[in-house]
Amino acid sequence: MAHRNLKKGYSDLVDRLNRFPQGAPPSDVLFKILKMLFSEKEAELVSLLPIKPFTAEKAGKIWKMDMVSTQNILNLLSERAILVDVEQIGATVYTLPPPMAGFFEFSLMRVRGDIDQKLLSELFYQYLNVEEEFIRELFTRGDTQLGRTFVQEPALSKKNALHVLDYERATEVIKTASHISVGICYCRHKMEHLGKDCDAPKDICMTFGNTANSLARHEFAKAIDEVECLDLLQVAYENNLVQFGENVREKVSFICNCCGCCCEAMIAARKFAILDPVHTTNFLPVVDESECNGCGQCVIACPVEAMTLISLSDPEKPNQKIAKLDEDLCLGCGVCVRVCSKDSISLESRQKRVLTPLNGTHRTVVMAIERGKLQHLFFDNRVLWSHRALAAVLGVILKLPPVKQIMASNQIKSRYLENLINRKVN
Repeated sequence: MAHRNLKKGYSDLVDRLNRFPQGAPPSDVLFKILKMLFSEKEAELVSLLPIKPFTAEKAGKIWKMDMVSTQNILNLLSERAILVDVEQIGATVYTLPPPMAGFFEFSLMRVRGDIDQKLLSELFYQYLNVEEEFIRELFTRGDTQLGRTFVQEPALSKKNALHVLDYERATEVIKTASHISVGICYCRHKMEHLGKDCDAPKDICMTFGNTANSLARHEFAKAIDEVECLDLLQVAYENNLVQFGENVREKVSFICNCCGCCCEAMIAARKFAILDPVHTTNFLPVVDESECNGCGQCVIACPVEAMTLISLSDPEKPNQKIAKLDEDLCLGCGVCVRVCSKDSISLESRQKRVLTPLNGTHRTVVMAIERGKLQHLFFDNRVLWSHRALAAVLGVILKLPPVKQIMASNQIKSRYLENLINRKVN
């Protein structure tokens, strides 16, 4: 294929991106995207960066470059949201985010003139919506996924509201975030350039914490306060948008407000429902058949087509229909509850609780194990892991169920890791 003949910098960059648990399968379209976002030299340099966060000094050593030149390049990459730069104890630390959720989205989170966003949108659409290999890789491999659904809190009754934990509430994420920013919805912005966007609001993509701080400083998003963000959440509710956020309990870095027609997470949830591409909430809607009048509003509002209308099967009402839920498709978002004019739909707890990783490290390690990429977290050939970083990863592994510990051990083939696991088991 043509992409095999491209210059080495871009090929090395693709290899680097595929060390993430959520990779980017090579294709001609991917290389066209990367050529729009990176110069050949930048691609070569970024391909050498470590997986874990790094300082300018570390990058300079890897690149064999003086500090002034290194800092200039890091600044340029951060200004374009290729890198995320954060302050930690008086020093700037850089991270190369994965393509998604990462620099793919960031490239369309504001209107900009330095790249052709229409062409880029067309390429993204081809790579994500037509070719599908990337979306399959991102959403369907393994049991642990990148994102999860937040329940719409206004849809909760007083009774089941008592069973919602803080990390399951979008409002709690907003209230506890150190920084908040809002940008243009990547998905609807992309579809706008293709003439396929819907009427849902676009300036509603929420980021939190260090990611929000970096994006706001470089004007890829606008810094807002808690009250403004809670107001935007209400706007999302009113537009029947689904809250899809990072699949962690602590320090959630993003919450997207998704429509069913434009947003990749919702599209993936419909196309690959059997593979559980998006983690659900801990609730399911229940239809009161005696109250349902078959108006179909829940069917229209459901972003993943989990609601349908069926015949009531009542000989006295031969034309009467009622809503029926497909539990295997349902995200448990609660949109259907809020649009029901007859109050005939309510949320009830799922029988089996959905488990959410503690933090980004926990999720990344588990995803890496399930996708056969754990070795990249240990043996980054760009830079050796510090004892502290290695201890964090091993700490996650030692808390996993025995089956996944064995998976981890088989991937690493490390006597040290096997001894640690055996010591814990015995």
